[in-house]
Amino acid sequence: MKIEIWSDYVCPFCYMGKRRFEEALRQFEHRDSIEVVYRSFELDPNSRRDVTINLVDHLAEKYNITKAAAKANIENITMNAKMMGLEYHLEEAIQANTFDAHRVSHYAQTLNLTDEITERLMQAHFTEGLNIGDQDVLVTLSEEVGLNGEEVQKVLSQGQFGEEVRRDQQRARELGIRSVPNFLIDGRISVSGAQPIRVFLQALEEAWGK
Repeated sequence: MKIEIWSDYVCPFCYMGKRRFEEALRQFEHRDSIEVVYRSFELDPNSRRDVTINLVDHLAEKYNITKAAAKANIENITMNAKMMGLEYHLEEAIQANTFDAHRVSHYAQTLNLTDEITERLMQAHFTEGLNIGDQDVLVTLSEEVGLNGEEVQKVLSQGQFGEEVRRDQQRARELGIRSVPNFLIDGRISVSGAQPIRVFLQALEEAWGK
């Protein structure tokens, strides 16, 4: 049974949803028969790769709220993430363009390292405050999970896997997916958001039972 996950590396709820889904899958009796495929989704396709603005300033500017209000919002998110064992430093998170990161993920998929690069990119963004829109950063992170740095640099410089990213995004639009994370189970059952573990488990069991 296939599960497709649309997410973005700078989406705080995507990282939390990933953790909750992983725990549900761990509890699922038929977990060894599950294929997980990550799909690309950009929260802000127009963001720059070389941006230096942090999340506090980004939220304040985007939603026309005070920095104090933005900080209060991310403190709440940070607390929720901590309950799942995730260490967020959102005040340092750089809201850079993620198109290249998604291209690297598609390359990693050809080598069965998608989960590893997804985890590393999210940790780099949320915990370490790294700019995952920077191609040098992407090469370094890729090497850390076992990818060949020279090959990743080639992928980035030659524009490879861009069409694969666009196809994922087009399919999301066709399915009516407008926010992430979104989990499509067996092509039939959709779970949207960082739902509780029991919700994911119920969806898995329902899909398996046909």
